[in-house]
Order: sequence, then C-alpha cells, then structure tokens
Amino acid sequence: MSVTQYYGTGRRKEAVARVYLRPGTGEVKINHRSFESYFPQATLRLMAERPLDVTETKGQFDIVANIRGGGLTGQAGALRLGIARALLEFNPELRGVLKPAGLLTRDAREVERKKYGQPGARKRFQFSKR
Repeated sequence: MSVTQYYGTGRRKEAVARVYLRPGTGEVKINHRSFESYFPQATLRLMAERPLDVTETKGQFDIVANIRGGGLTGQAGALRLGIARALLEFNPELRGVLKPAGLLTRDAREVERKKYGQPGARKRFQFSKR
C-alpha cells in the first residue's frame, strides 16, 4: 500500500523546510515535535498555516516537516512556502488562489554583511569633527 504524499521545499533567510503533505486529519509535526511546541508564538503558527487557510484545506492534510537553519521567524516563513508548493503539487489549480496572496514568492531578502571599519552593515562609528 503506497501512501500518497505531496512534497514542497521552502526557504527563507538561512532556513530550509522540507514539507510533506499526506491526506489526514490536520496533524502537524515539525522535526518530530508538535506544531504548538515548535512554534510557541501564535503569530508564527498563523503565518505558517496561511496557505491552508487561503485554500480552505485546513484539516485535510497531515503535515510532516524537517526544518534546518535560521531562527524561528525564518523557519515559519520557510514552512509557509513549503506548504504552498506542496499544495500546488496536490492541485495545480490552487495557483490562482495562492499567487495573488503572495504565498508562492520566495522572500529573497538576506542579511547584509558587516563592513570593515564600522560596527555593523550600515551603522557607522560616531563622527567627531574635533
């Protein structure tokens, strides 16, 4: 018996999420932990579940995700993109709903590197005329 599953990869900042959707009851496991224990903040959970809300598929899929790198916000963003891409694999017609909501766009913003002779990427040391 083969289990039907849909796969999507999501990236945000340094975080990478490998997401597997399987038809089920809506259980979410991230790195072998429950959704609530992995993302204790409700805002991050809402952000990650947005593709399911927009497509009205909440509770139809069990989600298993492996997330590596970055911080919690980046990981939630990566999970969101991964879920959206996996939903597209499940039903390509959902593109018409996901694309206008901005859920298929990879957020390309990365941390700017620190420059020499200054304390940060943009910040300068205090200037003294005398």
